[in-house]
Amino acid sequence: MLKPLGDRVIVTVDKEEEKTVGGIVLANNAKEKPQTAEVVAVGDGLVADDGKKLPMNVKKGDKVLFDKYAGSTVKYEDNEYLILHEKDIMAIVD
Repeated sequence: MLKPLGDRVIVTVDKEEEKTVGGIVLANNAKEKPQTAEVVAVGDGLVADDGKKLPMNVKKGDKVLFDKYAGSTVKYEDNEYLILHEKDIMAIVD
């Protein structure tokens, strides 16, 4: 498994709906990019100027809402992940 460094978080992005409520199938370019994901792995956190490690606010298993165009997509062992900085996560979804 991938182990993120610093304040990075690895997530699996939720899949977008293929159809509208009315049953119309959407083309790939008409779909809105999803902004929710599940946290798969969390880094150790940033180190502050005074040498103290700052704790992360998210943990494995959290459902999060992130900035629309944040992060880098990577493929690892036939799975696709998004690697984000913690600052790109806007909220934890309950």
